[in-house]
Amino acid sequence: MSLTIGIAAETLSGERRLPVVPDVVKKYLAFGAKVLMQKGAGRQAHYRDEDFSDVEFVDQVEQIFARADIVLCVQPPSAELVDAMKPGAVLLGMLQPWGSAERARHLAGRKITAFALELLPRISRAQSMDVLSSQAAVAGYECALIAADHSPRFFPMLTYAAGTIRPAKVLVIGAGVAGLQAIATAKRIGAMVEAYDVRPETREQIESLGAKFVDTGVSAAGTGGYARELTDEEKARQAERLGRAVAQCDALITTAAIPGRRAPVIITADMVARMKPGSVVVDMAAETGGNVEGTVAGEKTWVNDVLLLGPTHIASRMPAHASEMLAKNFLNFATPFIKSGALSLDWEDEVIAGACLTHDGAVRHAGVRQALGL
Repeated sequence: MSLTIGIAAETLSGERRLPVVPDVVKKYLAFGAKVLMQKGAGRQAHYRDEDFSDVEFVDQVEQIFARADIVLCVQPPSAELVDAMKPGAVLLGMLQPWGSAERARHLAGRKITAFALELLPRISRAQSMDVLSSQAAVAGYECALIAADHSPRFFPMLTYAAGTIRPAKVLVIGAGVAGLQAIATAKRIGAMVEAYDVRPETREQIESLGAKFVDTGVSAAGTGGYARELTDEEKARQAERLGRAVAQCDALITTAAIPGRRAPVIITADMVARMKPGSVVVDMAAETGGNVEGTVAGEKTWVNDVLLLGPTHIASRMPAHASEMLAKNFLNFATPFIKSGALSLDWEDEVIAGACLTHDGAVRHAGVRQALGL
């Protein structure tokens, strides 16, 4: 009996992405798997049912979870849908592993083998599966466009009959994947761009994109490519020097985030108060608390004459390409354990073992257990 891969429509408000696209479905079928899909699942990502050939469509979402051996999802499914899954079935997706002890216990209690791709080990072989990086690239691009759309100033230099308009000055906080994409996009639009990151090794990357590095004299280089927590003295020094750069920019984009933790507040209310009238702030970390004091997730907030934007589900604003990128990440992860139309999990594989949230009735990931007190 061939392996059945299930794809249901995402139900979370604002989520428009899909974990497969037509070309990727063909690859699953070529592996000997059967693909079961809910009718209309791809509509919000601008994929029609007829785009998916040789797929079995069903009406009810419960049928997907009850029949599938592997369920692919973008957001964690509800407890009711997990209850519909077969014990021993695989759940693969962006499961927000640090978000809920109750969800982790429930998955374990149902004997679901759950792979949270946010847990992928930071090794070269896992780069093609890295959903955090692929979706951060989408979010960084989109945040630059959001800033340009809301700014009352041109981003590029504009020459007209009566003279020249200077380009807008954009400041990007954070030079991870999202920040670098925001820098590159703002530069393409024509803005003058400055950027800051507490990791000094990012200076070369920032400058290679044509932006100026804001040097605060504070280094917070950490492990795994992420920044460490700053001391109080370092935070004060950072705030003083960064505040001057913030006061001079026309648009500020903040992208600093630490997986599984609340976003660090980097831009204080005092810094916002010193910004120029008409300035725009796009806080990409709004969903996890925000990098900017005063940001409200999902809202536009005016502070004096400065506009604070807290966009949510940012990658879902570009669902077609975001879904294509996600689908390839999922496929690259799943490919090694789908053999001749059957499931074959190699627990000696550090990628499979490292991304495993629950298996055989237990929460397997030590970091998640520690973070959630399990």
